[in-house]
Amino acid sequence: MRVLQPEQKEKTVAVRLGSGLALTLALAGAVLLAGCSSDKKLDPFAGTGSPKYTGGGELPKGGGRRHVGKPYTIAGKTYYPTARPKAVEVGMASWYGPKFHRRKTANGEWFDMNYLSAAHKTMPLPSYVRVTNLENGRKVVVRVNDRGPFVGTRIIDMSKRAAEVLGFRQKGKARVKVEYLGPAPLGDDRRLLAKLNRVKGAPKSTLVAAINGRSVPASSAAPVMVARNDYQPAPARAYAMQGEMVADAAYFVQVASFADAGRAEALRRQLSNYGPTRVVPADVNGMRYWRVRLGPFANPRAASAAQQAVADAGIYDARVIAVQATGG
Repeated sequence: MRVLQPEQKEKTVAVRLGSGLALTLALAGAVLLAGCSSDKKLDPFAGTGSPKYTGGGELPKGGGRRHVGKPYTIAGKTYYPTARPKAVEVGMASWYGPKFHRRKTANGEWFDMNYLSAAHKTMPLPSYVRVTNLENGRKVVVRVNDRGPFVGTRIIDMSKRAAEVLGFRQKGKARVKVEYLGPAPLGDDRRLLAKLNRVKGAPKSTLVAAINGRSVPASSAAPVMVARNDYQPAPARAYAMQGEMVADAAYFVQVASFADAGRAEALRRQLSNYGPTRVVPADVNGMRYWRVRLGPFANPRAASAAQQAVADAGIYDARVIAVQATGG
């Protein structure tokens, strides 16, 4: 592993581990395009046919509208959106990511594959659901802001990050339980979503109370850092993907980014039990940020294990990156 020198510049890139559902997603995208083109009244789904966010930096959170919608037909099957969805569903989940990243969802938000979100065929948008992976017991609360999936009998499509938290991204799908919690706010919900996810094993009534603004017992909650993420990935074609090693690179878990160096240092100290930590300055669009990283790790899988440990502690926005040195 090449060691970075202070005078060397660095490039960062998100590392994708394992194989995704490339073929399935391609088929799903084709179905979605067909559905959108055959019914002009149908809202666009997060796919290659919907508008793409062209602004710089971080994707805005929220900003959509409350939406249920009329019955619609995809690939010969009709779906009936409802304001009163089933309280509990059990079935197969899949995930979607890069092909749909930064595109508009069915209720007008922007799909962020690195956020805890999901797509459902009939649920009111936006909503909160708790998803439990019945194969390993992992749970996560996500924001439902899109329509889908329309492949086979799957009941929910998780974002890439949500699939990582549930531990099935590499496998591609998993048998899950989906519990409807209630409507999600229209604005930026990062703090509320973090609050819902830091309560381990909470009953549904506790989560519903938190959504409605009532307090969650402090004894049940682990601290969660919610921060602006200024990370902007370099073009993927320049780096090895699908689990391959990036040449002359070190692997890190980028946990958060702050405009305040003091907050970054405080988080660095909190993370010291998870391995070597560091605070790295970065200038983005004329502003100075302080990135908190765990590592370096010898390979992507070791970094992914650390990322999962951080997620288990309640910090869900961490991601694995490869830092590659370039001379100059």
